[in-house]
Amino acid sequence: MLPRARGGVSIPDSERTVPERMTRLPFSPSLSGRFLRAGALLAPLALLGGCGGGTPLTFDLAALPGQARAGGAARSIVVSEPVGLQPMEADRIIVREPGGSLSFLGGGQWADRLPRLIQTRVIQSLENTGRLRSVSRPGDKVPSDYQLVSEIREFDVNSGTGEAVVDLSAKLIAEGTGRVVNARVFTARVPVQKVDPQSAAAGLDTALGQVLADLVRWVNTAR
Repeated sequence: MLPRARGGVSIPDSERTVPERMTRLPFSPSLSGRFLRAGALLAPLALLGGCGGGTPLTFDLAALPGQARAGGAARSIVVSEPVGLQPMEADRIIVREPGGSLSFLGGGQWADRLPRLIQTRVIQSLENTGRLRSVSRPGDKVPSDYQLVSEIREFDVNSGTGEAVVDLSAKLIAEGTGRVVNARVFTARVPVQKVDPQSAAAGLDTALGQVLADLVRWVNTAR
C-alpha cells in the first residue's frame, strides 16, 4: 500500500484567488509520481480526505520495469536522496511560468516527498536490471563500492513551452576515497496538452522514465 501523501491541503474554489487554482510561491535563489502506466492511461492512486470538491489527487511515479541480465557487475551502490530547492522538497506538483516564477499546481500531489519518491524509483530501477551486487540507501548500512548522489535541478511543467521537464544531475563517488568517478546531467522534455494535474503528472512520469533509462545505463557502464 502506498504511503499516505503529506502536505496536501484542500482549498474551496470560492476561496481561490490565483488564476487556474495555483498557489504562487515567492521564489528566490535563497530557496535552497509512481504513477501507474497502462498504455497511455493515467489513473489517480487515491483520493485523500473524503469526496469533497477540490480534494487533491495523489499521483505516483514509475520505476523502470525489470530487465534482469546474467553476469551482473561485482559492485554495490548506495543511492542518496536527491537534494533540491525548497519547493522541490515537498510533495507538490510544480509549474514554472514564463517569467521564471514557480507555482504549486492545485488539485494534485505526489505520493511522497519528491526527493524520496525519486530516490525509491532510482533504487528500484537499478535493482530491476540485475546488473549490480546490491543497491541500498545510506541508512541501510550496507557496504558499498560507490555512492550515487544527485540534485533535482528541475522537475516541473513549463507553462510557457507546454513541456514537462525533468533535469537531474548525478555524481558517482568512490567510497573510501571520495573521488568523483563520473558525473553527468540528465534531462528530458515531454509535451503536455494542458496544465492540469493529470496531464502534468503523466508528462513528468514519462520524462522521469527517460531520465531513469539514461541514468541506469550510465551507472551500469561508468568506470
